[in-house]
Amino acid sequence: MAKLYFRYGTMDSAKTMNLLAVAHNYRKQGKRVVLAKPALDDRFGDLSVASRAGLREQADLLLEPDTVLDLATLRDIDCVLVDEAQFLSPAVVDQLRIITLELNLPVICYGLRTDFQTRGFPGSIRLMEVADSIEEVKVTCQYCGRKAVFNLRMADGEAVVDGAQISLGDEEYAPVCGHHYVERVGVEKLRRLGMVVPREGDPEG
Repeated sequence: MAKLYFRYGTMDSAKTMNLLAVAHNYRKQGKRVVLAKPALDDRFGDLSVASRAGLREQADLLLEPDTVLDLATLRDIDCVLVDEAQFLSPAVVDQLRIITLELNLPVICYGLRTDFQTRGFPGSIRLMEVADSIEEVKVTCQYCGRKAVFNLRMADGEAVVDGAQISLGDEEYAPVCGHHYVERVGVEKLRRLGMVVPREGDPEG
């Protein structure tokens, strides 16, 4: 039985490059692939699926929050690959799940798990709930050798915690470990995010 995969990682973990490599390998075997992405992701052009390494292809399918997928158009496909899956609506994720069951068609979604405030995106949350396979695409912290697990949004070299969850502008991001997320954001900004941070002198436990 085909599976719904969620392959997540921080910024700069080569998720899109991985997706394009998977597409290449399918096609090398003579198999047919559909590349899909959320319609709101127009950073590199409406149809472009582009990696920071310079690889680029055109998407076959743009997904809106209210998209209703037509199973009949996917019956002769061997795999569906979805980029920037954190921007999907839960309703679209549920449809992708049904595709794996009704058509025995693997669907592989790549995206962020959490935003710059360490909060889950709706699409990622739903994927964590219903995906058959959840895999991490790993990269090291920008400031040390630990595994990166969070995304810092940067402005003028400083970590920021205010702003919209989805921003497709020119913001800079850094993949960081938990230690450096806390260090760069700082205690006061963490409290503004609603995180419970022990005060100096507070008893432990």
